[in-house]
This record gives sequence, C-alpha cells and structure tokens, in this order.
Amino acid sequence: MFQRIIDGISASTGTTVRLTSLAAGAAFALFITTCFLCAAAFIAVLEKYGPVQACLAGAGIFFLLTLTAAVSYWAYKRQLRKEARIAAERAAKSTAQSMLTDPMLLATGLQIVRAIGVKRLLPILAIGGVALGIMASRAGVPDEASPEPAE
Repeated sequence: MFQRIIDGISASTGTTVRLTSLAAGAAFALFITTCFLCAAAFIAVLEKYGPVQACLAGAGIFFLLTLTAAVSYWAYKRQLRKEARIAAERAAKSTAQSMLTDPMLLATGLQIVRAIGVKRLLPILAIGGVALGIMASRAGVPDEASPEPAE
C-alpha cells in the first residue's frame, strides 16, 4: 500500500521536474531571442538616427514593457483579492450550515427533547423551523445592500 503511494509521488515528481526543466529551457530561449531582437532594433535605430535616439528608443520600449507587466500584476492581485473575499463569504455561510448537520448537536437536541417532552417543545420547534427556513432562503440570495466597488 505504501509502495504504491511512494511510486505515485515519485512518478509525479519526475514529471514535474521534466516539465519544469522544459519550461526553464523555453524561457531561456525566449530571453536570448528577445536580446537579439533588441540588439537588431538598437542597431537599426543607431544607423538611421544616432546613438542617443537609439538608447532613448530602447528605454522607451522597455518602459512600455514594464508598464504592461505592472498593470498585469495589479489586475492579477485585484482578482486574487476578489476571489479570496468570495471564498471567505462562502466559508462563513458553509460554517453556519454545517453546524446544523453536526451529529453532536443533533444528539444534544434529541436529549433535550426527551428531557422536556415533545408537547412542550412543539411550539418552539415550529418557530425554529420558520427561522431556519428564512435563514436558508437568505443564504441563497446575494446581499444587495452591500454595493460592489466600482471597477
């Protein structure tokens, strides 16, 4: 049993290492390609306009690339925060609903019913059922009172 688990981990680790090394090789090749393209663009601008303009053109291109990367990073972080907030809201709702399916809570409720009696608890259970129904119906409907931040 443990041997199968170890074999599975070993196979997945080997696959991960191979894929990671392929990705690293592809990234290195892309880096070299980008270097040669930048050198070609620099030389073309250098021959046509001069050294100062060639340096400024290269700086402008890299500045635009930096801005693009920064905006992408900012949008990604914003999406992660939004997903984390939604996951936290779902977890809070799930915790409230899972309390009602807890076996210890149900066993305690049965002991209370036995001790007090069904005839005395019937009105309380009816009110509790109505409250539970209202709570369950509100859990399925998104809260419209809290506005979403403008994007």
